Amino acid sequence: MHYAYAMSVALSINKQHPPASINWGLLSGAYGLAMTVLLGAPGTLAEGTHRVGLADDRDGYESVSYATNSEAILEHMGTRLPLAELANTPQAGLPELVANLQAAEVDLGRNLFFDRRLSANANLSCGMCHVPEQGFTQNELATPVGDEGRGGRRNAPSLYNVAFQSSLFWDGREASLEAQVWSPLLARNEMANPSREAVIQRLRRIPDYTTAFDALYDEGITEQTLGQALAAYQRALISGNSVFDRWFFAVTQSEQSRSGFSPEAELGFEVFMAQGCESCHAINPRSALFTDGAFHNTGTGYLRVQRGLRPPKVQVAPGVFVVPSVDVETETFTDDGRAEVSSNIEDQWRYRTPSLRNVALTAPYMHDGSIPTLEAVVNFYVKGGGGDARQDPRIRPLALTQAQQTALVAFLESLTADNVDALVADARSARIGDTLRHDYRPRNPPPES
Repeated sequence: MHYAYAMSVALSINKQHPPASINWGLLSGAYGLAMTVLLGAPGTLAEGTHRVGLADDRDGYESVSYATNSEAILEHMGTRLPLAELANTPQAGLPELVANLQAAEVDLGRNLFFDRRLSANANLSCGMCHVPEQGFTQNELATPVGDEGRGGRRNAPSLYNVAFQSSLFWDGREASLEAQVWSPLLARNEMANPSREAVIQRLRRIPDYTTAFDALYDEGITEQTLGQALAAYQRALISGNSVFDRWFFAVTQSEQSRSGFSPEAELGFEVFMAQGCESCHAINPRSALFTDGAFHNTGTGYLRVQRGLRPPKVQVAPGVFVVPSVDVETETFTDDGRAEVSSNIEDQWRYRTPSLRNVALTAPYMHDGSIPTLEAVVNFYVKGGGGDARQDPRIRPLALTQAQQTALVAFLESLTADNVDALVADARSARIGDTLRHDYRPRNPPPES
């Protein structure tokens, strides 16, 4: 049984035909089955090598004749890379990494990232919301599913080049990767641990971890050292040297001509610059993170409120729709964006500008995963965004031909790095920890994020 088929057993919204926002907490049973398939159920091997792109795009999901193109992740171990060494080596198009990563710390962080024992019920790892084969996000869900099937409010951000981000999460509530790890670890609708101490004590009961932490840190396993190890692996996910980089940052004309950058992508880049996209997705003379690190209102928050809590119809299987008689989502899904951090009403529905690097791999898009494809994203901006009276004034209707829109997508696709498959293989070199349930159950569940 494939992942997309398993997900279709429960309520879902067809991502090709919004409304795309749904309380995925309703999908707990199907989700558990689906993630078993996704993470390597016995006898469900995908052919070939470890790679990005194993997600189902659900093309034709509205039809009863729909057939999934989802593939199970390979069971065999991947090939480990010297990630620390590679991350410390400058890549075309990216700034140099400030932190000097250590191999042993990155290796420890990798093991922790894919270990389900970091969650309260030993059923979720960081890598189940940030799936390597799906661009270190989730291509098949608008928003992730957490502990006991509880839904998340926001799309899982991709982790490519997270080392260069000045603020984290869609609302920018953390500035440090070391501190950031505790938000998903403690959120009731994510990994659901009741306290930091509960996580630390659980890890201290695992001999392999006590040995590894003691070898790296004088203080052993602590809140700080757990954050350091997880942050080290995430910082090592450096991904540059795209076709665009080899063209734009080429030193000589000969190098530029050999870059593989197509005329259509070049036209798309011209459109990108002429329409002012670069003002938010910034490009510098020596590097391009394709983000200004700031927070903007594109109108997606406004559209989310307009959709309300009860969509007019919900798809429960390929070609099968029902009209819900109860709210599909709850008031806990209210999302005010940056205003939740700043307490400034002017920041309502403002979200951090995401990087465009590897953007072709990280659908669905926007903070709520409400836009399924790059073509749809371009169309969203051509129409002038979401229509909120308070949205960024730079977002206005664009007079672009269909050829220009297609070229813009070609440019965005040229931002895919040359090492994305290698990062998948490296991720799958980690041995998944013991997933047996622990005796411990939280008595006072932590609040949802």
